[in-house]
Amino acid sequence: MSSDSRVMVITGASSGIGEATARVLVAEGHRVALLARRGDRLSALASELGDQALAVQADVTDYPSLQAAAEQVVAHWGRVDALINNAGVMLLGPFTSDQHEERRRMVEVNLLGAMNATEAFLEHLEASGGDIVNISSVAGRTARAGNSGYAATKWGMNGWSEALRQELLPDVRVMTVEPGIIDSELREHTTDPDVKAMIQTAYDSLAIPAQDVGETIAFMLSRPKRMTINELMLRPTAQQ
Repeated sequence: MSSDSRVMVITGASSGIGEATARVLVAEGHRVALLARRGDRLSALASELGDQALAVQADVTDYPSLQAAAEQVVAHWGRVDALINNAGVMLLGPFTSDQHEERRRMVEVNLLGAMNATEAFLEHLEASGGDIVNISSVAGRTARAGNSGYAATKWGMNGWSEALRQELLPDVRVMTVEPGIIDSELREHTTDPDVKAMIQTAYDSLAIPAQDVGETIAFMLSRPKRMTINELMLRPTAQQ
């Protein structure tokens, strides 16, 4: 390991932006703790990435599992230098009773899940003078009909991130990334058939690779400690 190798914890690391970010960070010489519910996919990814990766099965809606994950990461590598709160679900659809459980799920994963993970790892981040990267969305800035529940979680993520930034400065940097249409499993989450068909059309024509976001996150984390890219929105160039 190089002297500037850091230990990065990534939630939702089994696919999409989480997986892509892990690949980018390992390629740059860092170590990554891969957190997600799907242990088989985590193990396969960790095996592929080698000794710089550690698979830790955990659910961001289950705080005790995150506490155990934090203990496992610190026992393995002795420190935590960054937490990337990436775990999320996108369940778009009209605001009806049919979506009641889906709205609850989005709040628990997208917003409370990020808070849970941050709580579990915060003391280690404070000890190392580390970084927190929260993955929000363009939907956290531009709400549209049919995405009210999802947008609420992402607007909440943005507000929480800014308050957390002020609370933790200057010891822990807090950064927020707001991607647009990215090629990931998010497109598969929506259950409303009409909305899902519309999403698929948009993704097929516009989506950019998750690696683009991973490289952006790596760049933000690489900035000198004296500065922080606190908030960054990125979209496919053709996205309105």
